[in-house]
This record gives sequence, C-alpha cells and structure tokens, in this order.
Amino acid sequence: MKEKDLKRLDEIFEAFSVIAEGAYVYLCNVKEDYSRWSKSAVDYFGLPNEYMKNAGAIWEEHIHPDDRENYKKSIDDIFSGNASGHDMQYRALSADGSYTVCSCRGVVMRDENNNPKYFGGVIRNYGVHSYINSVTGLRSMYGFFDDLKTTLSKHEENIMLLIGISGFSDTNDVYGYTFGNKILYKLGQEIKKYFSEYGQVYKLDGTKFAVITNGTTYENLVDLFRKMKHNILKSFYIDGQRVNIPLNMGALKCDNFGIGSDTLYSCLKYAYYESKHRHLGEPYLFENSLSNDNKNNLHRLNTIRNSILEECKGFFLCYQPIVNSQNEELKAIEALLRWKNDEYGVVPPVHFISVLEQDTLFPELGKWILRQAMTDGKIFLEKYPDMLVNVNLSYAQLESSDFVSDVLQIIKETDFPPQNLCLEITERCRLLDMSLLKDIIEVFRANGIKVALDDFGTGFSSIGVLRSLPIDSVKIDREFVKNIEKSNSDQNTVKFISDLAYAFSAEVCAEGVETAEMRDFLRKYRISGFQGYYYSRPVTADVLLDSIEKDKEQESKSS
Repeated sequence: MKEKDLKRLDEIFEAFSVIAEGAYVYLCNVKEDYSRWSKSAVDYFGLPNEYMKNAGAIWEEHIHPDDRENYKKSIDDIFSGNASGHDMQYRALSADGSYTVCSCRGVVMRDENNNPKYFGGVIRNYGVHSYINSVTGLRSMYGFFDDLKTTLSKHEENIMLLIGISGFSDTNDVYGYTFGNKILYKLGQEIKKYFSEYGQVYKLDGTKFAVITNGTTYENLVDLFRKMKHNILKSFYIDGQRVNIPLNMGALKCDNFGIGSDTLYSCLKYAYYESKHRHLGEPYLFENSLSNDNKNNLHRLNTIRNSILEECKGFFLCYQPIVNSQNEELKAIEALLRWKNDEYGVVPPVHFISVLEQDTLFPELGKWILRQAMTDGKIFLEKYPDMLVNVNLSYAQLESSDFVSDVLQIIKETDFPPQNLCLEITERCRLLDMSLLKDIIEVFRANGIKVALDDFGTGFSSIGVLRSLPIDSVKIDREFVKNIEKSNSDQNTVKFISDLAYAFSAEVCAEGVETAEMRDFLRKYRISGFQGYYYSRPVTADVLLDSIEKDKEQESKSS
C-alpha cells in the first residue's frame, strides 16, 4: 500500500476512534483490501496484527459457524458496491477459545465515481460491558432501567412489554445450560426481528425480555406477539432439534411521569405474572384506570411502594378473631395488612399486595408485618396465653433464601413464643417447588411454629398437597361457605374438605361466617374454628381487645 494511502487510512481510523466510546474500531481500504483494527480487538480475539490484508476473511474465521453465512453475504455486498454498510450481530471467537456476542455497525465511504473507497465502523463486545447481556448481546437490566429513566425524564409516552418463557428450567435440566443459552440467544433475535422497528429490546433476569416501544398501539404489539408466538411454535430449532418454548407477555402503558421506574417495573412484572399463571400466556395489559375513589392506580401504588422505603410508614395491621366452633371462645387472631394516608385514606391489600409481591422491596414489608404481628400478639397473649397469631405469607417471601432465618430472628427479637405463631400459606404459594415448601414447613414446625393452608378449595385443593406437606390446619375459602345453607355442591365440598383434613390430622377453620344460621349449619361438619363478620370485622388490636373484654363482661352479667 502506498505511504500516502496508509497515512490517510490512519487519519480516518483515528477520527473513528475518537467517537467509538470503548468499542473496537476497524477501517478498510476497499480497493487494496487493507485494514487497520483496534489494538484491543487484536489482543482480545487473537488477530494477527493491527494492520491486516484481507481482514474480512480473517475475521470470518472467528465468527461462529451458525452466524457466518449472514456475515459473508454482508461483506460481499459491501465490496461489490451493492450495500452502503451493515448493522448486524454475531458471535465471535475470542483468544481464550470462548464465543462472545458482538454487534458490528459499519458504513461505506465512496470516491468521486461512487465506488466503495473505505469501509469502517465499530464492533461492540457485549461480553465485557455490564450494560450488555453476554448471552444475547441485547441491552441488559442496567440498560433497561437507564433507558426507562431517560424516557420518563423526557415525558415520552411508551408501552413496555415483558416477554418470557414458561418451564425453562426443565429445558436446562434436560439439555444443559449451553443449549439453554442458545435458546435465549435465538429468542432474543426473534423478539428483535418483530419489535425492534418500534423500540429497544432488552434481556432481563432469567428468561425474560423487555421492549420499550413508542409510536405504536397496544393492539399492534399484541398482533406482533401472537404472530411471533405462532411462528416460534411451528418452527423453533436449536442444533437441528425442534424446541417448544411457551411464551407469555405482560404490558404496561407508561403515560404517568411522576411514577418511579421501580414501581413501573413491578407493575409490568405483575402483568407478566397474570399472563403466565392466569391467562395461559395470552397478552395481559396492566390496568391503570381510575379506581372507585377516582385516584390513579399507578400513582397510588407508587406512593404505597415509597412508604416501604420510609420504614413502612402508613402501614398498619388489623386483626380478625378465629373462635372455637363449639363454645365460640377465642382460638386465634389473623393479622391483616392495611395502608392509609391523607390523600388515599385506608387502602385494603387487594389494591396493592399482588403488585408489591413482584417488587424487590416486598421482603422488607413482610418482615415488618411479622414483627408488628408478634409485638401486638404478645399483648393478647397476656390474657389468652393459648391463643395463636396467624400471619399470611407470600410466595415472594418463601422464595427468599433468608426467609426462614428472618422469621426465627424476629421471634428472638420480639421474644414471641413460637408455639403461638401460625403462618398461613396463601394460594399463590402453590407456584413454589413442593420439595422446597416442604423443607421450609418442616423447619418451622421443628421450631414449634404452626402452618396453615389458606383458601383451601382454590389453589391448594389437592389431596397430594395435604399428603406431601406437614400441615397443622386448613382454612376453607369463604366462596364455599357463603351459600352453605342452600347449595348442595358447597355442602358436599365443605364435607369433603373437612373429612380430608381430618384424615391427615389437620384442623379446619371455615372463613366467611356471617350469620348465626351459617354457624349452626357449619357445626354439622368436622370444623374446629370459625372466622367471619358474625364475630368481628378486621379491626385494630386495641379495638379488638376492647370488644372481646366487653363481650366477656356481657356474658358474665347474663350468666
């Protein structure tokens, strides 16, 4: 190559390097097929030199065989003058023998006769950038939150999508993690193919991908998702093997710019949860309509979430008594979460708990609930030493590796007698691995803590669950109690559940008891406890204590 041409090559290369922002730079004199590459790229990928003749062919040998054909076609088009550049992604072999995902963006500079003179650009090595997911080459969770915050700061309306796979752990168990990573890489490319026209695609934790879109409608995005899902169902092959990957999609319209990015993401995860577990993978849009009190749902959720950061400000517990079904003496109290502030008033958990369960802050709220319930419970135990304090658990708490130790630590801190604590496993906990759940329950029971199955007859209505888990008591869901006097099917259901629990040495509590007639009818069955409005609505600890004392005084006078 002539000295002046080499000097010009170096000058343009240096200009590219100024704006490369950490990426590798390459520049090729097309006529001479002579290139200069960044020293860092030469070292990382084990290339012959910074200056190379026929660099395209040398680099092609480093590209993964599955990606090589597309790369070769692109380079041929550039050198033949049929393309003005390229923007592609591939896996490249590094000097240590492993593949890393790279993106390559290049432009063609032409001479006065419109022939290709230089081809240059940048290669980004996603394996060495924390904002890039090394498996897929897509922007990572860090990039997602950065871009979301930027979007919010600019008040740009958008629709966020969360797309993921069901049952992926089974695939990893059968085929191994390398095969699993190939699935994630290819799925990322499919999502990019369908959605990149409308926004940025991200690889988040686990098997989840996100898209921040703009300039389109939710209906169009649903249509694209269904087309992609259909095509993947028909023909998704890895190493010549057809793979079934059931997809789910949650969505959130973002037009509230006073909402924190963490709150938005929790709402998006809730929408994904609904798609995955309640809507058979069909797209689910988070509902952000005005509530009954004419308050925006997202604003309220954001305020409630921020309250956790302020030492759970605004949260408080109410208690509902559980009585002996025969003599109606107090057996237990169930702690029920509430939240209030001046703007929204008192908000029951049905309006926020399912979203907060998707939030990283939820374990902190869970610990606050346990600590407060045990603190209040000790006051009750002074007068009713055999009474239980029931506290609901979330699957999000049980998933935490620290949860069991947290419970035991709170018992120690509050000096609460563990034999008076009953932890209620709610319906959503059925999503957990059964062996994990069994191990947790056995640890609790070994420490004297009792465990109840809440909402029995819905998610936990299975003989296998009672057979597998060492449960102390079962709570029959109020849905099977409200029509107990008239409904033969509900009567049969209650009888079946109570007899089943008895067979496994578990006590039974009926929820939703609202009248004396319901109470009397339910006494026909093997039910040891009643809970419902007939005895008391959920009230604060001091109100409940005062009510119980007044009832006892009244009974004494009557006798």
